[in-house]
Amino acid sequence: MIEEGRNAEEARYRALLELDVSVASTREALVVGLHDESWRVRRAAVDGLTRVPEREAVVERLIAVLGERDETGARNAAAESLAGMGLEAVAPLVRLLGHVDPDQRKFAADILGQLGRPEAEDALVHAMLEDPDLNVRVAAAEALGRVGGKVAARALERTLYDPEPLLQVGALESLAELRYPPPLPELVRLLDSPTLKRSAYRVLGLIPQVAATELVCRGLGAESRSTREAALVALGTQAGLAELSLRPEMDAAVRLALKRLPEAVGWVASALASDDIELKAGALVAAAALREPQLAPLVAEVAQEERLVAEVMRALSHFGPETGRELLASMDRLSFPAREAAGQVLVEMVDATFVPELVQMLDWGELDLKVVAVQALGRTCSLEAVEPLARLLSHPELAGPAVRALVSLAGSFPRQVLQTLESALEREAEPAVLSALVRVGGTAMLPLVRRIAREASAPLRATAVEVLAVVEPAGGLELARLVLEDEAPRVRAAAVRVLGQLGDGSMAGLLKRALSDDALEVRLAALEAVGECGALERVADLESLVQHPDGAIAYRAVQALTRLGALRDEVLRRAVSHGDPEVVKAALLAGAASAEGVSLAVGLLGHASWDVRAVVARVLGDSGGPECLPAAWAALAAETDALARRALAGAVERLSGR
Repeated sequence: MIEEGRNAEEARYRALLELDVSVASTREALVVGLHDESWRVRRAAVDGLTRVPEREAVVERLIAVLGERDETGARNAAAESLAGMGLEAVAPLVRLLGHVDPDQRKFAADILGQLGRPEAEDALVHAMLEDPDLNVRVAAAEALGRVGGKVAARALERTLYDPEPLLQVGALESLAELRYPPPLPELVRLLDSPTLKRSAYRVLGLIPQVAATELVCRGLGAESRSTREAALVALGTQAGLAELSLRPEMDAAVRLALKRLPEAVGWVASALASDDIELKAGALVAAAALREPQLAPLVAEVAQEERLVAEVMRALSHFGPETGRELLASMDRLSFPAREAAGQVLVEMVDATFVPELVQMLDWGELDLKVVAVQALGRTCSLEAVEPLARLLSHPELAGPAVRALVSLAGSFPRQVLQTLESALEREAEPAVLSALVRVGGTAMLPLVRRIAREASAPLRATAVEVLAVVEPAGGLELARLVLEDEAPRVRAAAVRVLGQLGDGSMAGLLKRALSDDALEVRLAALEAVGECGALERVADLESLVQHPDGAIAYRAVQALTRLGALRDEVLRRAVSHGDPEVVKAALLAGAASAEGVSLAVGLLGHASWDVRAVVARVLGDSGGPECLPAAWAALAAETDALARRALAGAVERLSGR
């Protein structure tokens, strides 16, 4: 019986998904689906109703469902569907605010808040101030936080003097959402109310003044955990709004308040480890004020919240030198985002005394920790750091960071670093060493570079060509011409890149040979070089490659033609028929500004790859006209991939406004 019930539910679910929402007769089936006992079926009905093209009739039908008192699931599903109807739902819901039943009026206020349309502001203000039912007034106040502007904010501010605490809380929360704090004296009187203080502190955080910070600090000393947390949230909000010039004074006020609280380190640590991002933001401000080294690893872990990375960096930078050793000792236990943040700060904190610990860190297993150690060694200004960095110059993954660290140390020890780099080259070190040698030794190293270009290993010869092109462009271009016949593909590819970067259209003859090179990496470099140097003589060669079976070649051919401004409609049609989705996407984007490109995009709405369909939606949204709308609607109705659906929905919305 259970299995039969699941099968029946699945059948009803699939039946709703397969309905053509553009057909008027299917709409009542979707409304019936709102009453289904299965939440999945109701969810499918909601999705279908929000995609119906003619929404006015659907809105009125959904409002009728809101009045079905014994159908809780259907009413909630109808409310959810109305919240996705956009502007068409606003006027009917505003009328519903005048319904005799307060339950209906509350539904209307809630849904208008979810819609977030400014057209509902005046009606919601009137409901908040005049409705006889408290629940409706509170719902209207809460909705204004997502709908309102200055008119709503002034009305919410007046509501702070209403005797009903629930309404005051709703008004405070909405003022916080609108980021529209009332004058500071009006908030002060609310901070002593047990019911209102948490919301009042939240709004207080919107006032980036030292006087407000001092009031917030009163909350940090409260016995109630919820009040302390509200004050911390306010600190985090203030930190994001305050001018940089005010931050030191605010930090001083916070530091003074926290130093009086013996348990502050403990509850700040708990806040740093919480799941509440706003609470974490405030805890970062508090941790920066306390400057307790033991908090540093917890501060670093907050870097897992991408929005707070900048504040994490600021907080860590406020800690003293001992924090560097605390971070160093905990690096192998930190998450990757925390390591990255801690590593950046650690690099700024180190001095010559850190060298032994950093050298030990080079023996740790994780590569990212070794990279941090290498970077930090480069900032120690210590001659003792040169030798351990030199040992890494032949390491395939650490040679690059080690070279950069040595270049930093060359500011203090140029002779020793130069000797180290020259010695490494004699042992066939990584190519990055050659680039560093020229940076440290300057043009005096060019004879060595030319010799390496003739005699060294293929990786070093390739690097020598590109290094010479940077330091001495004329000589680099001449060398590139000479080594186009080099036996090593890597060297030939480097030469081709130099031709593209430094050459002009006169390079077309040399690049023709490169386009037919036996090595794929040389051909790919040549395709990019043709577009980069403007070799218009090679357009016919590029056109012959847009349907090459190797997608990488076809993709770069399309890009080169686009860069040259030579992608003809006929070639565009061939490119969009390629079997590689990346080639098709490149061609669609290249042709987006042309009528042919838009026409081809419409024809690809049913492409087998979801990412191609998403790019088609982007092209139609950017460049399509009203004539594209029916095809876009039909594609949206049939689309099953979530990301492609989102892109198509955006395209439909943009096309509908044209």
